[in-house]
Amino acid sequence: MSNMTRMDRHRQAEKEKNEKKNKKQVKEQLQGPVPDNDYKSGGGGNIPPKGTKPPKAKKPKKKRKKTRIFLMVLLVIVILCTFGYFKGYMATKMDKNNQQPDVGNFVGEKSTDGSTNILLLGSDSRGEDQGRSDTIMIAHYDKKNKQPKIVSIMRDTFVPIPTKDGVEYNKINAAYAYGGPELVRQTIKQTFGIPIQYYAIVNFESFPKIVDTLAPGGLKIDAEKDLEVEGTVIKKGPQKMNGHEALQYARFRKDEEGDFGRVRRQQQVMSALVSTSLSPLNAWHIPEALGKVRGYTQTDIPFSFYPSAGMNYLFSSHKPLEILTVPVKDTWTDGYYDYAGSVLEIDEGANKAAINEFFNK
Repeated sequence: MSNMTRMDRHRQAEKEKNEKKNKKQVKEQLQGPVPDNDYKSGGGGNIPPKGTKPPKAKKPKKKRKKTRIFLMVLLVIVILCTFGYFKGYMATKMDKNNQQPDVGNFVGEKSTDGSTNILLLGSDSRGEDQGRSDTIMIAHYDKKNKQPKIVSIMRDTFVPIPTKDGVEYNKINAAYAYGGPELVRQTIKQTFGIPIQYYAIVNFESFPKIVDTLAPGGLKIDAEKDLEVEGTVIKKGPQKMNGHEALQYARFRKDEEGDFGRVRRQQQVMSALVSTSLSPLNAWHIPEALGKVRGYTQTDIPFSFYPSAGMNYLFSSHKPLEILTVPVKDTWTDGYYDYAGSVLEIDEGANKAAINEFFNK
């Protein structure tokens, strides 16, 4: 090295410099471009070097905390609702008086417009005896317009009932005694053209227990008149009725109005139940009440229907309950037959049109 001339030393230094530069370029190609110091340190440069990705923005801590709190509250609500439901359901299984006779198969039919129709039957059956249904209603609900509706069919309505031997005219409540809820469904479809998807039978013995669970403080009902049913005395005027009182009020028909007044009072009780169930003050009673409804009611409504209905209830607003009584005004006359007794002979076409208009308006 000491024998090298100045020119040789200069050439050697240039060679080493070029070799270092080449090694650096090869290293950058293998590892990728090195970010600019200003960008990396958050200095003056705001634009990252070509080929680099900007770091992901972190979510604010407050936003993440609110999300965690919301999820925790939602989880607690789900747990409490599930507990309440099974508490009510298990209470029905421990009730020795909860006897449900076999009512046969039910072939439900869906509506073409997406609405749900449920056949509601009130039965005064005792044990294994399957008597005539005292209450016949069609509960209609359309998720699109959030409108609950009920059609009350008077039990003395004279209609064609399909039987093995052909069509037999009788009171519509006789269809339940002849063939259970399935024959009632067929009769309603044949007479009024209404497809029914599910059924639910509530025995009068269990009805008060459901009411007392949903409304422990009583149902707000404005009694039409003073009346007495089986020792239960109800005075005229606004009041809060417990489950037993509400049932007796709805059953009373020993006056000049007969079944017309009875159906109207049933509608009062149903409206009070719906109003109570939609009240935010009673929201915590709903899961347990649903559990008792499920346990005390003979029904083919699937379990999956209850959570979906509950979510729809919690996260949407609803319109007031609307009720239609069948037969409608000016479409019926009194009749009498030895085998059926006093009946309401109806204009089937007019009542069919009235129900369809009521559901579709």
